Amino acid sequence: MIFFKKKEPQPVEVAGNTLRCPVCRNDQFWSRRAQLNSAVASFFSLDWANRSASCFVCSECTHISWFLGK
Repeated sequence: MIFFKKKEPQPVEVAGNTLRCPVCRNDQFWSRRAQLNSAVASFFSLDWANRSASCFVCSECTHISWFLGK
């Protein structure tokens, strides 16, 4: 039984431009969200209040490109 289906990598557009990996020039990525933890929020157990970033993982070399905001 398969609980999680791995999504296929897809092209990504950032600010109207097609994202290309700065390492291998590939244009296919897996997308993820990542929590940006801060020491103060972690100290007070408020990690949920930290900002998050969009991460795009290159399907060829696995380089990760991070973007703040939407």
